[in-house]
Amino acid sequence: MSNNKHYDIEKDLRYLTLLSHTFPNVAEASTEIINLQAILNLPKGTEHFLADLHGEFSAFQHVLKNASGNIKRKVNEIFGNEIRDVIKRDICTLIYYPEQKLELVKAQESDINEWYYIMIYRLVRVCRDVSSKYTRSKVRKALPPDFSYIIQELLHERTDDQDKAAYVEGIIETIIDTGRADDFIIAICHVIQRLAIDKLHILGDIFDRGPGAHLILDMLKGFKDWDIQWGNHDILWMGAAAGNDACICNVIRLSLRYANMATIEEGYGINLIPLATFAMETYKDDPCTVFIPKTSGGAEEMDAKSSRLTAQMHKAIAVLQFKVEAQIFKKHPEWQMLNRCVLENIDYERKVYVVDGKDYEMKTCCFPTIDPEDPNKLTTEEEELMDRLHHSFMMSEKLHKHIRMLLSHGCMYSIVNHNLLFHASVPLNDDGTLRKVNLYKDRWYSGHELMHQTGLMIRSAFQGDSDPEESLYARDYFLYLWCGPESILFDKSKMATFERYFLTDKTMYKEEKGNYFKLRDDERIVDGILDAFGVEGKDRHIINGHVPVHASSGENPIKANGKLMVIDGGFSQAYHAETGIAGYTLVYHSRGFQLVQHEPFTSEEDAVKKGTDIKSTTQIVEMSAHRMLVADTDKGEDLKHQIADLKELLYAYRHGFIKEKR
Repeated sequence: MSNNKHYDIEKDLRYLTLLSHTFPNVAEASTEIINLQAILNLPKGTEHFLADLHGEFSAFQHVLKNASGNIKRKVNEIFGNEIRDVIKRDICTLIYYPEQKLELVKAQESDINEWYYIMIYRLVRVCRDVSSKYTRSKVRKALPPDFSYIIQELLHERTDDQDKAAYVEGIIETIIDTGRADDFIIAICHVIQRLAIDKLHILGDIFDRGPGAHLILDMLKGFKDWDIQWGNHDILWMGAAAGNDACICNVIRLSLRYANMATIEEGYGINLIPLATFAMETYKDDPCTVFIPKTSGGAEEMDAKSSRLTAQMHKAIAVLQFKVEAQIFKKHPEWQMLNRCVLENIDYERKVYVVDGKDYEMKTCCFPTIDPEDPNKLTTEEEELMDRLHHSFMMSEKLHKHIRMLLSHGCMYSIVNHNLLFHASVPLNDDGTLRKVNLYKDRWYSGHELMHQTGLMIRSAFQGDSDPEESLYARDYFLYLWCGPESILFDKSKMATFERYFLTDKTMYKEEKGNYFKLRDDERIVDGILDAFGVEGKDRHIINGHVPVHASSGENPIKANGKLMVIDGGFSQAYHAETGIAGYTLVYHSRGFQLVQHEPFTSEEDAVKKGTDIKSTTQIVEMSAHRMLVADTDKGEDLKHQIADLKELLYAYRHGFIKEKR
């Protein structure tokens, strides 16, 4: 061994001594090297990419349960022509919804024990297949304690071995005879669901539009390996939880707009009675026609009285939002958003909106809470209302628990297995070069440094040890991230909320997209971004969400010669008429990428009773010439470093630098 090696060991002795506490002798260090080396040769685990869930819990749950068709693909491969398609569909439905499907089967089957016997065999075959790419240790950790030993035995004993066939049959018969068949089937179906996906990536926007964002986050608590790249709607809720009043108003306004109040009221216990009381009194003589909630997602079930109250509340919170936003814009002129102090542009005498000397007709000019001399000033009643809403958001324990989840699992961007993940945009100049953005006090950043520093600023709003001045700025900055022209989560000329509500001229609704959205079809531009973020490898990609793909008009989600993929999930019902589909999800398994285009999900009841699934079309994006192994992944690189460290430890043991322990 060279002198250099001797020097390295001495230099790293403190680290190796710490490592020796875990692997106290040559035998244990050697065994770990063998284990890690074996893992490197396993197939790469399946990654599942979803984006823009927008509170649609039922559709999200179904996509997660079926792994974007991955389980259906496995069932088809395993059983081939052995059984009819209708039986394969029943197997899939049972795996997705075991509790509900079992109730249906027991009401219909004449010989339930025979059904149990056949189905348990089939489920074990599926479970054996989905677990084949994992170590026994990892599979064991995914098993429920009650059936861990039994499932392990069934997975690792082959029925084609005559000596073991009776043993396996005996296990299954005993499960049925002891009345545990239902419990066992439910347990193994949940194991199949868990093992079908190794890692889940959510590219932002869990919140808004749909009614079940809180349910999605509750479900994610039980998912072992997931991450999120924050989206603009997530940031809006994080800003509300941090105490940004403009974000609070926006969150409530969006919920009222789509008549989906479940997350706010039932999920987080936010008290909206003060808003309802204020709105009924203030807008009792206003028809609030333009504020009638959108019909998708539940509003169609509202009666006239409820719809009227929702519209009044909707207008009240919108006006309050425009006032509070303007106060923050004036506080930060460096954002160059003073032109978005929209209430100042209204000529209240002539009842027109004035921009650059041009008059625009207004749909309504009924603003009982606005003083034309000081349009951004809150009335006494509005101040009291804002204080109560602020207090309600600050006191919601479950909301803050979920925000802590987003902080612990999330960031602005991530680089995973040669893929750059972020929700929306990288600000670019007209020529496609990275644009520098003033984040705070003339601190200018671009590209990955802009995203990294933005992430640090977001976290500072929730950390008690942060600089107070910076923490307060961070709280305000959530509003800029939501609607600022150079925001990495918005990147448009303006958010035309006011214009859509109040102006008749639709040309004023236009939101000019930033250069990233204009240039991302260009492979050269995408390569430049990947280079700037340090993403290496010949098969590297950017994966985005944020902007729905208009499949009905021929838009392709695959851009820049395959180097950029847009997978806006399109889960929100509000998008379906516009896009013609329910969006895309992406699966990256050991054979390559598969992009899955979905039709809208009907209901869990249809899935169970009729065996309907999310209809999907799978598009092969990129297939690898060889089956990818763990060694080809980021995890593989980590394991190789661990192996190298353990070899250093072996050298230290064998040359007396560290003494072995029993």
